[in-house]
Amino acid sequence: MEDLLTAQETAEILKVKKSTVYEMIKRGDLPSHKIGKQLRIRQEDVQNLFAPTPPLSSTLPQEPVFMRPASPLASRPTTQLETFVLCGQDVALDLIAGELSIQPGMPQALRSQKGSYNGLVDLYRGHAQAATAHLWDEQTGTYNLPYIQKLLPATDAVVVRLFGRTVGFYTAEGNPRNLRRWEDLRQPGLVLANREPGGGMRVLLDEKLRTLHLSSDSLDGYYTPRSSHLSVAGAVASGEAHVGLGIGRTAQQVRGVEFVPLQREWYDLVFLARQQDEMPFRVMLDFISSERFMLELSPLGDYDFSETGRIFRV
Repeated sequence: MEDLLTAQETAEILKVKKSTVYEMIKRGDLPSHKIGKQLRIRQEDVQNLFAPTPPLSSTLPQEPVFMRPASPLASRPTTQLETFVLCGQDVALDLIAGELSIQPGMPQALRSQKGSYNGLVDLYRGHAQAATAHLWDEQTGTYNLPYIQKLLPATDAVVVRLFGRTVGFYTAEGNPRNLRRWEDLRQPGLVLANREPGGGMRVLLDEKLRTLHLSSDSLDGYYTPRSSHLSVAGAVASGEAHVGLGIGRTAQQVRGVEFVPLQREWYDLVFLARQQDEMPFRVMLDFISSERFMLELSPLGDYDFSETGRIFRV
């Protein structure tokens, strides 16, 4: 029997990531075979990659590559999409969907209220055209990229920075429990108003609890999910919970709630790189990079536009 390699063995030979091997198979650049449930690659097919062209390892990107926004809309091809689904919960997506709706020839823009994790899964499955993310990775101390790389395996993606937001605790007015730091979640008898699994705030909380070696079972209310920042802040205002996690803008909308800032988060928009030249994506990128986007959004909350429109590839 001819020599057969696993995807990992192939990656080691080519000196690329394992995900790159899967992408090569997906594009048709590298033949593969299913043996039972296992994927195998012929050693001969791997060797054929080295002739007559140079090794792929010299051309395939290994790290996110920063790129400039593409050229104006006029020369871009049209799309055959009938609907354009945007996943995310921030009001900024209403503005983006509205911009798509007023441009001629655009597909119908639809909003999905799914959180960051589930939105990226929908993007990978082809159920959405764009998804937002604000997912904190405690190990790297960064937002979004580690999750995008894991949830969109072997898939080239474009990530657009929308804005920064301030994340912190919602407490009752006067902060009677004196909640100032993540470590204060250790207080006995604390009742939490929590977000749904897969949402950015839930992921942030889980990462912090893991770092603190604090069990979720020790927080009363952890397993009762709430679907929005407003519902979390409302639970704190009513006395149903002592603390919740959310953004500063919402605290200003709910009477009897105080906001304790903890950290800055980055809120990004993600879509597939192969679609970046299609007209709806160009309309979306041009709008996000425009002064009008910031002017329309700034009165609605505490937004940091210092990196708005920054584009990079994963």
